[in-house]
Amino acid sequence: MKDKFFKYIHELQDQITTALERVDGKATFQEDLWERPEGGGGRTRVIENGNVFEKGGVNISGVHGKLPDSMQKYFGVEDADFFACGLSLVLHPTNPMVPTVHANWRYFEMYDKDGNIVDQWFGGGQDLTPYYLFEEDAKHFHQVSKTACDAHNPEFYTKYKARCDDYFYNSHRNEGRGIGGLFFDYCKASEEMTMENWYDFVTEVGDSFVEAYVPIAEKRKDLPYTDAQRKWQEIRRGRYVEFNLVHDKGTLFGLKTNGRIESILMSLPPHVQWVYDHNPEPGSEEAKLVDVLQNPIAWI
Repeated sequence: MKDKFFKYIHELQDQITTALERVDGKATFQEDLWERPEGGGGRTRVIENGNVFEKGGVNISGVHGKLPDSMQKYFGVEDADFFACGLSLVLHPTNPMVPTVHANWRYFEMYDKDGNIVDQWFGGGQDLTPYYLFEEDAKHFHQVSKTACDAHNPEFYTKYKARCDDYFYNSHRNEGRGIGGLFFDYCKASEEMTMENWYDFVTEVGDSFVEAYVPIAEKRKDLPYTDAQRKWQEIRRGRYVEFNLVHDKGTLFGLKTNGRIESILMSLPPHVQWVYDHNPEPGSEEAKLVDVLQNPIAWI
């Protein structure tokens, strides 16, 4: 399974970066191959200072070796080895009318001292973080995500949409990071779903990403915006940074397993503001967004 999924994320990275370069029309992805001393490595691709994308990355990795003590304690195991691979992407557009987007699809195996698999699972999802709320964009993103889920289980979308709202939540701010999408983790074999079934589901969601995001970026990338709207974008980016550094499990896993720091922190935007006690004007478009972040809704 690990070889099959590792091959898949290599192909998916090519598909996504090609589509994003076409949307941007100027910048291309810089590729950086890296190795992890303890085992494994990855292929980082970063785009910067383009017509559309101020900064973004589409990264794949496959790492293995001894599970760090902190992670063994977390999983309640001793003397365990692991293999983990996945694709993680974050895109920060220049135009505040274009939303930031994040996605991740991953696979994990854990082994005993004899090399036998003792646990394995899939995880991942995709979520949208707008700065200005276009309801048709939100509905499009969620509908594409629902269609991918419905091909495997009619209950998946509702279940994983709710988990996304719960997970991507800045509890110290009492608001969501964005308007959600899908989030699933620890997807293991059961009577209802084999690991092959989970592979089919996760890859269907991965294959849906371009359809979910690219039409939104193309529709909004040339809209005019003001300096004040750009400032609002940078303030909201600060909330994005707060979540990734305070709450995100993937960031913490990468740091605790000696992952490549440049790839782990690739998700952070280049220009951010923290304005003391900032609140949007009541009734404004900015306030409309915050209201939805504080009170998630059903988009479809």
